[in-house]
Amino acid sequence: MSDCSSRPRARDIGVVIGEHPTGPNNAITDVAGVSVGHHTVQRSGPNPVNTGVTVVVPHPGIFTEPVFAGAHRLNGNGELTGLEWIRESGELTTPIALTNTHSVGVVRDALVQAQVQARGDGLYWSLPVVGETYDGLLNDCNGHHVQAEHVFAALADASDGPVGEGNVGGGTGMICHGFKGGIGTASRVTDTVGGQYTVGVLVQANHGRRERLRVNGVPVGEMVGPELVPTPDLPIPYPAGSGSIIVVVATDAPMLPHQCTRLAQRSALAIGRVGGTGEQYSGDMMLAFSTGNRGIPPYGWDENPDANRPEIGVRMVAPQLMTRLFDLAIEATEEAIVNALVAAETMTGRGGLTAHALDHKLLHSALVLEGH
Repeated sequence: MSDCSSRPRARDIGVVIGEHPTGPNNAITDVAGVSVGHHTVQRSGPNPVNTGVTVVVPHPGIFTEPVFAGAHRLNGNGELTGLEWIRESGELTTPIALTNTHSVGVVRDALVQAQVQARGDGLYWSLPVVGETYDGLLNDCNGHHVQAEHVFAALADASDGPVGEGNVGGGTGMICHGFKGGIGTASRVTDTVGGQYTVGVLVQANHGRRERLRVNGVPVGEMVGPELVPTPDLPIPYPAGSGSIIVVVATDAPMLPHQCTRLAQRSALAIGRVGGTGEQYSGDMMLAFSTGNRGIPPYGWDENPDANRPEIGVRMVAPQLMTRLFDLAIEATEEAIVNALVAAETMTGRGGLTAHALDHKLLHSALVLEGH
């Protein structure tokens, strides 16, 4: 797919997180049917443009066939639209788009347009899911440079293969733990007597403080301090740790909405493991969906052949497997954040402010020094 980073990933430089195996792409796209697309918008100038859109499509027919979903909030200084209907109905009815804070509206409207194109005019409504993190230190966020055409381009780009990470799509202008951040992804698989389940995660990482960064429990943020890799020279009174992270968790395990909510909640533990604390001015939002129950009828009145069907058969993963799936979600989220850091490249934005990439040799040396 386009917008794939040429930078190595965590495992490419010897950083292995957790004990469970990954899927073939080590990405959210390892969940069958899930696709990811990016569109990056960059222009140089006095107010550089470094932004874009990333979309996660649960399956190709999502506009007419919802999936079960659930959400969690670690800290709410952020936006993930459409959550009230997800909490109320337990259904995700659109792709999930990620962008910058001031572009949520145009991206949401573009997803409405995409749904009309997919379904045609009719008696139905659209409550798209759009998440944001603030890129105003590296991007002219107030310039509203993301347009509907960029959303359509990201949707057209979506594929089920390897996923671009770092400075791509919605993650282009993001900063994470005082290093350059952005998009990251990872996956985990587990075998059961009934078959294999996959949990995949994609993050847009723009959160955290340098001194709190941990990788496999090692205090990397302390060991790779600003004397080795400078932190961005934040404008006063911009508080350290301001920013946000959006976590999207996908699984093919047949989960009901309350189980999806529990899975989303556990991904917040991974943010804590890497050093995030849900700071006062951070929007830390998690959404989990399951593709394991298909055949949920479309909402609306004009094209629902099952309107008079009184029951719909669904499946539920056994409660005794939830702990293992929690572990998969935590490991994949932790690695996705680290992948975002490893893939990101140094970027200079407004007023010459620079977010430096996490130096791979320094990261590796810190882990080796601590016996990892």
